[in-house]
Amino acid sequence: MSRPQLLIGNKNYSSWSLRPWLLLRHFEVDFEERRLPLDTPEFRAEIAKWTPSLRVPVLRFGDQSIWDSLAICEAINERWLSGAGWPDSRSSRALARAVSCEMHSGFAAMRNEMPMNVRRDPRPVQLSASAQADCTRVQAIWSDCLQRSGGPWLFGGFSIADAFYAPVVWRFRSYAIATRGAARHYSQALLVHPAMRAWQSDALAESERLSQDDL
Repeated sequence: MSRPQLLIGNKNYSSWSLRPWLLLRHFEVDFEERRLPLDTPEFRAEIAKWTPSLRVPVLRFGDQSIWDSLAICEAINERWLSGAGWPDSRSSRALARAVSCEMHSGFAAMRNEMPMNVRRDPRPVQLSASAQADCTRVQAIWSDCLQRSGGPWLFGGFSIADAFYAPVVWRFRSYAIATRGAARHYSQALLVHPAMRAWQSDALAESERLSQDDL
């Protein structure tokens, strides 16, 4: 079987691309990375060949393409991880899915006011009450999960939930959001994860600029 291909956007900006990429790298799945710079003629010319959604990320293996980061992570978990992408216990799996889906569908204010920008020098911005509430909720999720699991990851071993919250760590760093206690230790653990450091190195080397995300 040929290696799976993962189509991603700019590493500096594409939080959705980071999630399945990090899951694959953490579990040492052999895959081919393909990159399409966002908001470019190249992107517009190529993306429809990969997905009708016209968005990254996209996972292609054999004659099948899967889009949407959560669907991709589920496919990776079933096909290459033998279920190791979620916790072992039924109750922990249910909670891990709940917090991952909350990240997948929620936190709109935080996303809009704090777009992921790995290259950004850490400095604060004026946030709305909704964005501040989102940041508080994220840290509460981290603290609750870590208290239950004992760490080092949200559910003990690294899971899809950690991949889903990884981009938030970059947001907190770039916009100087204070973290405390277990949430702070968790952020630091993700920032020094070898795959996260590799992603950062590539992001710093990119030359493209998206003005709407370079706040």
